Amino acid sequence: MTGVVTGVVTDVNDVVTDVLADVASWRAVATATEPADRAAAEAGVRLAYRRAGLAEPERIVWAGSPLEAVRLLRAADGDAPTAPGARGRGVRDEVRSAPWAAERTWLHERLGARGWGERWGTTGARLWDTTQALASRIRTGVVEELADGGPQEAEVRLLLLDAVLGQHDAAWLCAFDPEEGTPLDGLADVARAAGWWWPYERVAVVCERPVELHRDEAGRLDRGDGPALAYPDGFALHAWRGMPVPAEFVATLDTLTPDRIRDEENAELRRVMLEHYGYDRYLRESGAEPVHRDETGVLWRIPLPDDEDVAMVEVVNSTPEPDGTSRTYWLRVPPSTRTAKQGVAWTFGLAADAYEPLRQT
Repeated sequence: MTGVVTGVVTDVNDVVTDVLADVASWRAVATATEPADRAAAEAGVRLAYRRAGLAEPERIVWAGSPLEAVRLLRAADGDAPTAPGARGRGVRDEVRSAPWAAERTWLHERLGARGWGERWGTTGARLWDTTQALASRIRTGVVEELADGGPQEAEVRLLLLDAVLGQHDAAWLCAFDPEEGTPLDGLADVARAAGWWWPYERVAVVCERPVELHRDEAGRLDRGDGPALAYPDGFALHAWRGMPVPAEFVATLDTLTPDRIRDEENAELRRVMLEHYGYDRYLRESGAEPVHRDETGVLWRIPLPDDEDVAMVEVVNSTPEPDGTSRTYWLRVPPSTRTAKQGVAWTFGLAADAYEPLRQT
C-alpha cells in the first residue's frame, strides 16, 4: 500500500514538474530576444498552411518588426509582393483561428469545464499578463507611429488584426501543449522561432523578434536609460514601470532637478520623474518641511501643481544594522494622511487608533 501511495505521489510530482517546465519554456519563448531562426520559422509557416488544408505560400517575406510588416502590407506599389493584389486574401482564420477553436473545444470536451479551467490556470494564465501586455503595447506603438488619430488609423488597426502573434501567443500554446503531428504544431514552431507573422493566400510576412526587452519585477515594460522594447529595424517602445513615455523624456531622467520636476506640466510624467529621482531625495533637495512628527516617524508632504499631494512617512528601523546604524525607510501613504502614525497604520491596513505595535522592527 505504501508503495502504491508513494507511486501516486511521485506521479503527481512528476506532472507538476512537467507543467512548471512547460510554463518556463513558453515564458522563455514569449520574452526571447535572440535573432529569429528563419529556417525553422519558414518551415513552421509552411506546415501551418498545410495543416489548414492550404497550399504553401509562394513567398515568405521578412520584416524587422511589426511596424515594418504593416508598412510593407500598406505598400501602394502593385508590383510589390506584399501589395494587396499580389498577396491575395488573408487566411488567418484558416491558419490560426479555426484550428485554435477546434483544439480548445476538444480540450474542453475532454477535460470538462472545471478541468479546462484548472489546466488554463496552471499553464496559460501564468503567461497571459505578460503576452497580452506586450502585444497591446506593440499594437499601440505601431498605430501611434503610422496613423495616430489620422484617417489611416482604421486601416492600420485592421492590418494588425490580421497578425498571428508568434512568440506572443505563448500563453495559449502553453495551455494547448501542441505536439508534433497535431493541428497546432506549425503555429508552435513559428512561435518558438520568430515574432509576429501575417498569413495571406500567396505571401506570408514574418517578423524578427525584439532585440531588447526590459521589465520590472512586476513584469511591466520598464527602463530609465533607453528603450524598454526594441526591434532590429529601430522600432522601439519606451516605458517606466509600465507607463509609456516619450523617447526624449527618457533621455532627460539622469539630469533631473527638483525645479525641473516641479515645472513638468504633465502629471503622469511628473510622477515618473519623482519615482526615478527618489521621493526622499526630492524632499531633501527641494527644502520640504515636515508637517507632522510623532513616535512612529515624520510625515512629509509634497504639493504638486494640478495633481494630488504626495505624502510620505519617514520611519527609522528600530533594529540596528550590523554596523550599528539604523536604516531610514520612506513609506508612500494616501494624500489625506494627517499624522505619521495614521500613515504607518495605513500600511498595515489599520486605523491610527488600532495601531499599537508591541515592538517596531
